[in-house]
Amino acid sequence: MKVKHSGHKIKTSMDIKVFNFIGYLLTAVFAIVCVIPFYLVLIGSFTKEKQILTKGFSFFLSIKDFALDGYRCILKSPQSIFSAYGVTIYVTLLGTVLAILIVTMTGYVLSRPDFPWRNKFSFFYFFTTLFSGGLVPWYLLCTKFLHFNNHLYALIIPGLFSVWNMIISKSFMKGIPYELVESAKMDGASEWTVYAKIMMPLSKPLVATLALFTALGYWNDWYNCMLYINDNTKWNLQYMLQNILNSAESMTRIANQTGVVVATLPTESMKMAMTVIATGPIILLYPFLQKYFVKGMTIGSVKG
Repeated sequence: MKVKHSGHKIKTSMDIKVFNFIGYLLTAVFAIVCVIPFYLVLIGSFTKEKQILTKGFSFFLSIKDFALDGYRCILKSPQSIFSAYGVTIYVTLLGTVLAILIVTMTGYVLSRPDFPWRNKFSFFYFFTTLFSGGLVPWYLLCTKFLHFNNHLYALIIPGLFSVWNMIISKSFMKGIPYELVESAKMDGASEWTVYAKIMMPLSKPLVATLALFTALGYWNDWYNCMLYINDNTKWNLQYMLQNILNSAESMTRIANQTGVVVATLPTESMKMAMTVIATGPIILLYPFLQKYFVKGMTIGSVKG
């Protein structure tokens, strides 16, 4: 005789619905909290300087407070901005591709159980995260021996290798059954074939995550440009915008101290406009990589 537990099923179904509702609600609240700062930046970039200085930032923008002064000042010479955009895009794309190749190849080698020196090399890489030679030796190495001055590879090479990303790659690839590698080797596959046709296709979530973080690092970098690039035609976007803002603030400060009357520069709205210009394109990268963050990867067992 079969007994139906309909009441238990209804209770379980209600519990799942309540849990999902609470989860969706908390996620929505968290998403709104994350979006609010960027929304304020966007509104501030279209607000008059006087309005920002007297009343601060607002969630709502009236027609009378609307202005494009910040964008006009930044885009005074659009060819410079476009040139800086080109440098940033070139450095970000090339640097990200090379960095992913180097990091995943290193992680693949160190994840191999048949590599006898993997622990010694892992310790060597980890040791570099504990101690640094300092800024002065690094600068002398890059300028005197590697001749980074006014070359775009000065913006690419320093960010090519990250020990932390290598550790992530190593840990991720350890989860891929080594039997797959052994089977490929028995079929005559070389190390490059195993890496390119087995490890990398199975590591798409890893590659997507590292690509996003690496691209963000290259896109937001201004420090290396400040150290090694003196030619303003080779400045990246972040350093170009920083120089524009510093020049505007310096002129305002000099005018206040000397009493010289100069045109009022919208420094606050310029800051907001700079943020929109600098972060807008990189935000568009996330939707293309989102599916690899939420997509689970199941690796089936290999029977001997």
